[in-house]
Amino acid sequence: MLYIKGAAQVVTVSGGSQAPKTGAGMERLNVIESGGVVAEGGVIAFVGTDREAEEYVAVHGSGKDITVLPAEGKLVTPGLIDPHTHAVFAGSREHELPLRLRGATYMEILQAGGGILNSAAKTRAASEVQLIEETRKRLDRFLAHGVTTIEAKSGYGLRLEDELKQLRAARTLHLEHPVDLVSTFMGAHAVPQEHKADPEAYVKIVTEEMIPAVAKAGLAEYCDVFCEEGVFTPEQSRRILEAGIKWGLKPKIHADEIVPYGGAELAAEVGAVSAEHLLHTSDEGIRAMAAKGVIAVLLPGTAFFLMTKPADARKMIDAGVPVALSTDRNPGSSPTESLPFIMNLACLTMRMSPAEALTACTINAAHAIGRADRIGSIEAGKQADLVIFDAPNVDYLQYHYAVNLTETVIKNGVPVILQGKRVYA
Repeated sequence: MLYIKGAAQVVTVSGGSQAPKTGAGMERLNVIESGGVVAEGGVIAFVGTDREAEEYVAVHGSGKDITVLPAEGKLVTPGLIDPHTHAVFAGSREHELPLRLRGATYMEILQAGGGILNSAAKTRAASEVQLIEETRKRLDRFLAHGVTTIEAKSGYGLRLEDELKQLRAARTLHLEHPVDLVSTFMGAHAVPQEHKADPEAYVKIVTEEMIPAVAKAGLAEYCDVFCEEGVFTPEQSRRILEAGIKWGLKPKIHADEIVPYGGAELAAEVGAVSAEHLLHTSDEGIRAMAAKGVIAVLLPGTAFFLMTKPADARKMIDAGVPVALSTDRNPGSSPTESLPFIMNLACLTMRMSPAEALTACTINAAHAIGRADRIGSIEAGKQADLVIFDAPNVDYLQYHYAVNLTETVIKNGVPVILQGKRVYA
């Protein structure tokens, strides 16, 4: 039995397990002052005031081994969830930063064979073991920042054997590492160099070869596509997502990142779980997403790193769109594993409130990857994924920005980061 004792605040984020929180609901964190949490058998057994928790332990803990984690003056939240990463890849692309600082755009770098295509070449050349070991280090950093579950997209293979290699690496790490991984197939991340002259041929490979193979192997739950000018058209994106649906892969979409391109509207039309990026989404697209309950996964770190204006989170929240946040961890446009810093950016660059930012990284993020029934809030019966922050309240977590305040991380009821130190194998 694990007893987190005497927290200044336990932020449960309860009440959103059936549907993601929207509008004013994103502000409702359901905070317990002077709270306690009890976990047993990997799940949350009790949450309430510390006095109530003490009584629960006294009644139900008799004769059991009890680990007490003092949390006086600290903040307890659900484990953070990152619903959009490209974490499985080889190499890095730091050489692109000086190019962008001199004015090169994201699409200019991509069309010159850099960007995603650069990472694809390195990922193709890497062994599966190399991919696992490089990604393991990234997962260690995620965990050190309080992240207990991530979504991991493929998309740096861009041919069948290498897409499968990425997805197998993600599955291995899901089984071996404390961080849980939810896999998304994204063979339609870019048109590879060998098909640059005939993108339609590559779309056919994605829809007729890659998607069936991934589905038959059971390596992914979701299918994503980069619907963007110069990458995949809305019509091509629709075919790719509909092929995924046919094979049991739930749709997600990279939408309206560089220019307004109808991606948000397409997300609503195909019933996508989420639309992601959305820097240039139209008002019509926002209304369509709100009407269909499409989750907007926003990536302020990507806008920050690319030195561009972020998505209009306020307009989306006010329109009733459920919003989640993510690092977009990737080697080119957002090389960070710090989801707490992403929350800071959400407040400081998109004017989300501290409460909205935490909701977006917990229960709404859980909905974006189909896990809200088991993670994303502190409620009895849910998986005991928890974080103790060295902060007295939620506002302080965003006020003391760009600093990792993660003190202790609990995964499935077991401490894996304890007072800032790694305690897992």
